Amino acid sequence: MSEADGRPKIVLGSLGRRGSLGCVSWNEAFADHYGAWSAGMTADIAFYVDLAGRAEGPLVELAIGDGRVAIPVARATGQLVIGVDTSARMLDRAAAQATEAGVRLELHEADMRELHLDQPAALIYCPFRALLHLNTWADRRRVFERVAACLQPGGLFAWNAFAFDHHVAVRLDGARRLDPVPHTIRYALGDNRIDLVRDDGAVSSLWWATKNEWLGLLDVAGLELETLHGGFAGEPFTEDSREYVFTARRPRGA
Repeated sequence: MSEADGRPKIVLGSLGRRGSLGCVSWNEAFADHYGAWSAGMTADIAFYVDLAGRAEGPLVELAIGDGRVAIPVARATGQLVIGVDTSARMLDRAAAQATEAGVRLELHEADMRELHLDQPAALIYCPFRALLHLNTWADRRRVFERVAACLQPGGLFAWNAFAFDHHVAVRLDGARRLDPVPHTIRYALGDNRIDLVRDDGAVSSLWWATKNEWLGLLDVAGLELETLHGGFAGEPFTEDSREYVFTARRPRGA
């Protein structure tokens, strides 16, 4: 990226090999109307902005999408945000919106499971439940191990994911909705999977995980739990919580 013009920089594959472990469950058709798909998630922005404002070093967003979170982070901190995503169409949107907002993003079309950084990060974060697009525990373990390797000692990893609610599943399974495009929601309980099936056949899937699975991933990656909340305003996590909001650190002696 040119420091003179401040335009976003698109880099293909320098932070990882795109698709080297198989694609995540993202269909490029879902890039259309993405703003409408994500319109209900706004509370997370202030949470990630606050974490970035307290980080002393490089900032990295996994599954950056169209820059929904990264652009406010870059604006609030005045720092470059490095973004990784497998979706070329979403990265194009992020570049256009960052240019319009006048902020600096460095965008990489790459697989988070193969994350490599030239300089250790102070903060790596993955918003909007994007880790749930990884369909196996091994894929998630790979991400956590790469995150741990790419953080500076004392660096922070933050992410959020929904907690499975069987009441919601019963209500939504098989439901057809018209907005933002006609689609049907399907739950596959035996596979811990939720499918969003557009009428044109495009499918995007999520695989939910339990609290103990997330804690197990921290353990195998050598990261230490810092906080677990049930919402972005620091709500206590209870048995009735429907959102996991995690932060974890790489130990300073590691």
